[in-house]
Parts: sequence; C-alpha cells; structure tokens
Amino acid sequence: MQVINYVEVPHQLHCGDSVFPSVIVNDGSLTTQQECADWVKSKLPELEAKLKDTGAILFRGFPVDSAETFDEFSNSFGYPNFTYKESLSNAVRINFTERVFTANEAPKDVEIFLHHEMAQTPISPSKLFFFCKSAAEQGGETPLCRSDLLFADLTKQMPELAADFISKGLKYTTQMPAEDDSNSGQGRSWKSTLSVQNAAQAEQKLGELGYSWEWLADGSLRATTPVLPAVIDMGNEKKVFYNQLIAAFMGWKGVRENPSSAITFGDGTAIPIAGLQLAVKLSEKYTFDLPWQDGDVALVDNYLAMHGRRPYSGERKRQVLVALAID
Repeated sequence: MQVINYVEVPHQLHCGDSVFPSVIVNDGSLTTQQECADWVKSKLPELEAKLKDTGAILFRGFPVDSAETFDEFSNSFGYPNFTYKESLSNAVRINFTERVFTANEAPKDVEIFLHHEMAQTPISPSKLFFFCKSAAEQGGETPLCRSDLLFADLTKQMPELAADFISKGLKYTTQMPAEDDSNSGQGRSWKSTLSVQNAAQAEQKLGELGYSWEWLADGSLRATTPVLPAVIDMGNEKKVFYNQLIAAFMGWKGVRENPSSAITFGDGTAIPIAGLQLAVKLSEKYTFDLPWQDGDVALVDNYLAMHGRRPYSGERKRQVLVALAID
C-alpha cells in the first residue's frame, strides 16, 4: 500500500478541512508485521501530521490479531514506551506484554466516562494505542471527544469559568482502597497504583510528587494532587480541555452530589456545578462513538482527544487492549 487509503465512515465529525477521526483502511497489500512496520516508517511524517490535525486515526484491516502483533504494530511508530506499571492510574488492568494491557477491567454495565488518560496525575502519556481483539455483541463503543472544540465552545458560553480553568488549574482527590477491587473502574489499590510495598514507601513517593494525603481507618488512602492543569495551550490558538472533570463528575462515587469531594480549582475553591454540567453537555456535541471491529487499531492524541467506554452486552467478551507512549 504505497498511498494512505483514507475512507469516510458514518457519523464522523467535520472539523474545518478535516474529519474526526481519520480512518485508514488497508487495501490488502500489507499482510505481515514487517510490511506494516516498513509502511508506518515510510508514512510517519504524514501520519503524525494527520494525528496532530485530527486527534485520532483508526487503522482498519491491518494484520493485527493478538497482543503480540499489536505490540509490534504500535512499536513500529517508534514512540517511547509508557508502561502501565510506571503510571499512577488507579484503574484495574491486566498486562499481556510489557507495553500492552487491557483498557479497563470494569464490569460491562459500567460506563467509563470521557477523560484524558491519567490527566488527574502529574505524569500522563501523550499518545494512546487501542486494539480491538474482540468486539462486543452490542455496545462497547469507545467515545472520542475533541477537547479543543469543546473548550472553544465553553469559552464562548462561560468565559469567566474558562478563564478560571486556565489560571487556577485543578486539584484531584482520590481514595485508593487497601486491596484491588475488580468491580470498580477505579479499584486499583494504593500499593498497585503507587508501585510500593508499604505505607512508608507510599508516603515517600507521594511526597516526591507533591501530593498531600490521609490514611483512613479501613486502610485506604486518600490523596490530593498538587495543582494540575485544566487547560493546555497547544499553540496555533488551540487550547484543549485537558483534565478528568467529566469522568470525575459523572462517574466517580459521590462526585455529582458533591464535586468538591474529589475536584476543586487549584486554589481549593469549588467549581460551579453549572460549569461541569455544561462541559458534559458540550462533550456530546463533539464526540464520535467508535464502533469497534475485530482487529481495529486506533491511535489517539491524548492531548487533543478524550476517550471513554460505552456499556456493552452479549455473551462475547469485549476485549480492547492498550499501549501508551510518551514523547
């Protein structure tokens, strides 16, 4: 496949001269991992320009059918690896290879709301690779949302709130259980999340990262981040709503009733609920639900696009794997 074979699919978002997401279909000429790797390397400047413009690229029909071939395909882009083990994510995952793991082990009836991967931590990846090993019978789409378009719209409707997000940043408070809880989308224990063996090591790591914390009677750990950005300036007059506000407001326990229990501005003041509700409403306008097919691979710019997971049903196990990169 000498050229990049872009195709249009239903419900793509039209953003100026581009569509979101971009979709590339193998014409059948790439049949081995080596052919794919050579093709990616030869087309990398164009692929990276397209990703920077649109925020997400779906690769369909490529010879990727296992965690190992997905590892090879994602590695062919040459981005530095960002392993799950070294992340501060408290989502429960299962590793397949050093760089490949499950997207989320939350039950299939649980929705994972829109977020930028690990934006609630001081260390987050810049790019995400998703691989659909097995699509769900019904549902299970991965919603992708353009955060630059969302923030531009929010700025028009609530300019003072947008200015506060830019100037004040955010603090997140999360509670990590004493033991892993596979029934929760955020159920990774503090030992697993922090990659430590005991409380003293946990406190040392949190201190190094600028957190404040409190140990609770049940052995769980409540930790509050240093001030993190709510908005990132990407240049070219493009600002992105880079945070976990929608996921926290919609999906974290008790946050819809009392957002300040988990999220505040960086100065500790409360975020107006009306502003959080507006962000949720606007996200629907700029979201494309990716309908997975077996073998699909999606490359997502973690700064430009949020992602999530729709609930799903049926006997077939939905299995979407992930590899992270940081550059």
